Amino acid sequence: MAYSADIRAQVVAAAQAMNAAGLVVGTAGNVSGRAADSAIWLTPSALPYNQVSVDNLAAVDLDGNLLEGTARPSTEKAMHLACYRAFPEVGGVVHCHPVHASMFAVAHKRIPAVIEEVIMYLGGDVPVADYRPTGSDELGEEVVRHLGDRSAVLMANHGLLCIGESPDHALHAALVAEHTARIVWGASRLGDAVDLPEKALSDFAGAYTDLRRETWAAR
Repeated sequence: MAYSADIRAQVVAAAQAMNAAGLVVGTAGNVSGRAADSAIWLTPSALPYNQVSVDNLAAVDLDGNLLEGTARPSTEKAMHLACYRAFPEVGGVVHCHPVHASMFAVAHKRIPAVIEEVIMYLGGDVPVADYRPTGSDELGEEVVRHLGDRSAVLMANHGLLCIGESPDHALHAALVAEHTARIVWGASRLGDAVDLPEKALSDFAGAYTDLRRETWAAR
């Protein structure tokens, strides 16, 4: 799906859905997708999401060079490019600041795998990457370090980054992460969240690995 000729429309749809779901405020966050020719299409810098269209996206190559005739890309492009360079199977990246997931990021606490869909869609608990400056190559390197067997990572004192086989798939991962963070936060008011049994963790983690290795790579 991510390699279709309509990758720009996919990026726009995911960006507007991310905004509608309340995963960002203002112009924060960004979405990208990988095209068939390996160009990376990103939401432009500092443009309200209701104004984002297929005609004003930015495009860069894997080295970050701006492709002629496109807009200025998000200041977070290094983080997106690090994901695409590290994982050939990735076709979409979503970076957002959802309230509950960001609370975990600020507290430097993982989002635990307390429901099965977290393992199925994210690979397991959502780890916390160490703090690195926004927009830096170092942040991209630190984020990638946690995504070899996960679809989501929290960035300390920042927010959430998710990967997928397409922009829509990455957005779904972000929604699952935020949904789970909200559940865990609520469970903490009742006592504490309890992890799934080890067997369930291993069984579902295997399903995630197979899906990523076989389905994503077959895009």
